[in-house]
Amino acid sequence: MKRIFLYLSFTFFIGCQEKTCNNILYSCDFNNIKYYGEESFLLEGTFIHDSLKENRYDRLPASYKEIVRQPVWDLSKHSSGLSIRFLSNSSVITAKWEVLNNFSMDHMPDTGIKGVDLYFKKNDEWQYINTGVPVGFSNEYKLVENMDNELREYKLFLPLYDGINNIEIGVDSLSYVKRPDRNDKKPIIFYGTSITQGACASRPGMAHTNIISRKLNRDVINFGFSGNGRMEQSIAKLISNSNPIFYIIECMPNMYPPDLVSSNTIPLIDTIRAKDPDTPIILVDLFTSPLTALDKNAITGTSEMNNALKTQYDKMINSGYNNIIYLETQSALGNDFEGTVDAVHFTDLGFIRYSDFLVKKFEELELFN
Repeated sequence: MKRIFLYLSFTFFIGCQEKTCNNILYSCDFNNIKYYGEESFLLEGTFIHDSLKENRYDRLPASYKEIVRQPVWDLSKHSSGLSIRFLSNSSVITAKWEVLNNFSMDHMPDTGIKGVDLYFKKNDEWQYINTGVPVGFSNEYKLVENMDNELREYKLFLPLYDGINNIEIGVDSLSYVKRPDRNDKKPIIFYGTSITQGACASRPGMAHTNIISRKLNRDVINFGFSGNGRMEQSIAKLISNSNPIFYIIECMPNMYPPDLVSSNTIPLIDTIRAKDPDTPIILVDLFTSPLTALDKNAITGTSEMNNALKTQYDKMINSGYNNIIYLETQSALGNDFEGTVDAVHFTDLGFIRYSDFLVKKFEELELFN
């Protein structure tokens, strides 16, 4: 009997971290790398000036430390939705970054929590290159090398569930890094929960706000606060000053019981409308959990929550509010319920499906006209 053996060879291109060589195809020599700091790249995903923050990579101004609840303030130190954009003609791109907490979770990879994601502009679209894998508070990672010296545009997404003390971009000693022109399109504002913040994406670029920013080539600003997206007045006042093209309010997973929806929805809208009377505001209903396939309480709870939001929406429409949109998400993640890691938080598949769903709705609603 003749035996046939099939040999499969896989070559993995893996970067280097902290002088540890993971693969001979990548050099771990950082000696000829020159690093550039914040003066050489553009920070995106925020409308708050650096001078108003405790740290450049915070998501709320320093004055809000005494205004918001402590959990919201702590989560605002996470850099979710922030990215840096730069131009370089280097043959190699490395990143050096220091995180605030070195936090870990059992249902979300460290690469999503505190890693960084590098993309480059190819034919006017953003293409993924590599992820900087964190190893602790201080990290150094070679993201790509062996390139020609063509001038390229890059975008590096920052950690979703940890903060950044400092970040630098490294290039070969004969090359440079410089700031690109600022995107002059109006931003999109997201206010929501842990899902908005990015749980549980495998890497920063896979959070839906970051996917949408690439798809639309537009700044998307993330006010997702894990477990604390409660339609609060303090956040409403802040985002009303952002001059966006539209707002997306996806707080429902944190709005239980339904009474909280009834008490907070219209005041949130009124606070935004006091400063911004016409910009569209999208109210996203409660995502359909896989548990609703069998769990009777989950079915009832989802229905009660969405009825509460729809009631508040109908009150506003009947009272003459304009540009308020109620968005149903029952089919947003597909019908196979494969889009979450724990029946709640999204996987990369869930985030891709949800971002595709939203972009299609934006187009149907003609929100960019």
